[in-house]
Amino acid sequence: MIYNTSNILEKKQARVKFDYLLENNKVIELIEKKPKRSIKQNSYLHLILTWFAIETGNTLEDVKIDLYKKFVNPAIFIRQRKDIATGKLIETLRSSASLDSKEMTLSIDRFRNYSSKEAGVYLPQANEYDFLNHIRNEEKRHQEYV
Repeated sequence: MIYNTSNILEKKQARVKFDYLLENNKVIELIEKKPKRSIKQNSYLHLILTWFAIETGNTLEDVKIDLYKKFVNPAIFIRQRKDIATGKLIETLRSSASLDSKEMTLSIDRFRNYSSKEAGVYLPQANEYDFLNHIRNEEKRHQEYV
């Protein structure tokens, strides 16, 4: 069951359930439910990454992995884990699908700032519908390159 702990009644219900499980030595899983990123947010991210790729002549994959994840947002995306075979620390990249809405917003804001200040490429805001439609059309035209 999911409980909203900002609701006083649900908070009490959660505590009663939790205490019951503890007292009866049950095996439990306690997880925090974070707000998921929206489909709109994901679509918007894809469009601005595509536009940056078109404007700079890079592939979408290079922009997404090397620039957006590794260079602009390493604290959000780069994770370290121990290699089982060698025992050495290796870097892995987190999927954007695992981000919550706050992390996604932060990563997009950072990328937009980088794009305008460092690369000279304006990326539209999410409410600039005409520009976003233009990008959709350009994506189709440049599909073989992106």
